[in-house]
Amino acid sequence: MWDFDIDWMELVLRGALVYLALLCMLRISGKRAVGQFTPFDLLVIMLLSEAASNSMTGGDNSLPGGLLVCAVLMALNAAAGFLSARSRAVEAVLEGEAVLVCRDGRVFRDTLRRHRISHSDWEKALREADCQESDIRLAFLEADGSIVIQKSQGAQKE
Repeated sequence: MWDFDIDWMELVLRGALVYLALLCMLRISGKRAVGQFTPFDLLVIMLLSEAASNSMTGGDNSLPGGLLVCAVLMALNAAAGFLSARSRAVEAVLEGEAVLVCRDGRVFRDTLRRHRISHSDWEKALREADCQESDIRLAFLEADGSIVIQKSQGAQKE
């Protein structure tokens, strides 16, 4: 139990090689914004990656096998970005579109509920925009999960 199955130096080398290879792949693929995650979202993503790991490698625990899977995932990510940048329809399918959640001070509560926007998230967006519901001209739930609020022109600034 306390002995390594393989030489510890190989473990260090594998870890370093995988880290460097992934770092290079991420740099080549370009920058991609990631929305804010709650601890629950992060936990789900970590568990999903662990659950999918064995199915992606088919039991191959070799370094080349792991790097090949990483390269395939990075290529798919790059292809999705390439296609999204060139086709509005593909972008809408892969990345989503903004949804109107409020117009002229009238909040569409059913839309907020359907998109699982909590009351506290809505109130946080109002605070960030320094705005009351009655002062909203338009509010959108963006594809990245952020809420963008446009104030009415008559809204008073404090």
